[in-house]
Amino acid sequence: MLENFIMIAQQVLVLFILIGVGFACGKKRILTDESSKKITDIVLYVVTPCVMISAFQREFSMELLGNILITALCASAIIVMTIFISKLVFHNKNEARKKVLQFSTIFSNCGFMSLPLQKAILGNDGWFYGSIFVAIFNIIVWTYGLVMMSGDKKQMSIKKLAFNPGIVGVLIALILFVLKIKLPYIISQPVDYLAALNTPLPMLIIGFYLSQANLKKAFSDAGVYLAMAVRLVAVPLLSTVVMWLLKVDTTIMITCVIASSAPTAATTTMFAAKYSRDVELSVSVVASTTLVSIITMPLVVALAQTM
Repeated sequence: MLENFIMIAQQVLVLFILIGVGFACGKKRILTDESSKKITDIVLYVVTPCVMISAFQREFSMELLGNILITALCASAIIVMTIFISKLVFHNKNEARKKVLQFSTIFSNCGFMSLPLQKAILGNDGWFYGSIFVAIFNIIVWTYGLVMMSGDKKQMSIKKLAFNPGIVGVLIALILFVLKIKLPYIISQPVDYLAALNTPLPMLIIGFYLSQANLKKAFSDAGVYLAMAVRLVAVPLLSTVVMWLLKVDTTIMITCVIASSAPTAATTTMFAAKYSRDVELSVSVVASTTLVSIITMPLVVALAQTM
């Protein structure tokens, strides 16, 4: 386990060095709110679909198709399980605070933080199955997550869901995969180059948001500590044990464990701001879970690899 921990810790540390660069750029005002939003849009609308398409450019087989379904079921089960846990744990009378804490534990940063780590540890298979987890995440966050945070079912839009870049990317990738269509070099190479940006750009943005957070306040809130415990420890450990008992394929299991052990999704702050929830608390949870995950992610993933 020690060897696995050291290997994973090195990969996580690489990501945190990139986050450190983003942190420094934020402090020096090289990155600003406006520029970070533009880079985030590039990642969401250009890089993420390219990641999906690049990951699915492989030989079609019924075995792989079956593994896609298994990964989707595992991802769905993990998120649904976390929804129940969050409802059991958080009963704050302050509705705005309760919704942020629940949302922050349910939705992990499975795109920005997990995909680079899945690629580093598991290779192309990590990207392949990781992209399925991201697709399930997008479906649930833009349906259940949106309604939960807004408190209004009318906010849920089929149009928003249908044109979500993560889902569109997976649909295109699946069509190419099932129809056995291989992209020509002149198209596949730019797609691969753009997909490669999925590691550095999101890390810079996470670093920027950390540079704007009040870390002292984040680590003095009891609710933040409880959210960290659920998000970074309880959920990934429970997910690991259940998948191990069900004898889920090792690569799929490790992929899902990485995704479920990731820190709180930055979407938490975006939704909190949009629907007048506790924005400051959301920033605190995102910042604190991101920092603490440098310790918890290697431990949890290394444990999963020994099972």
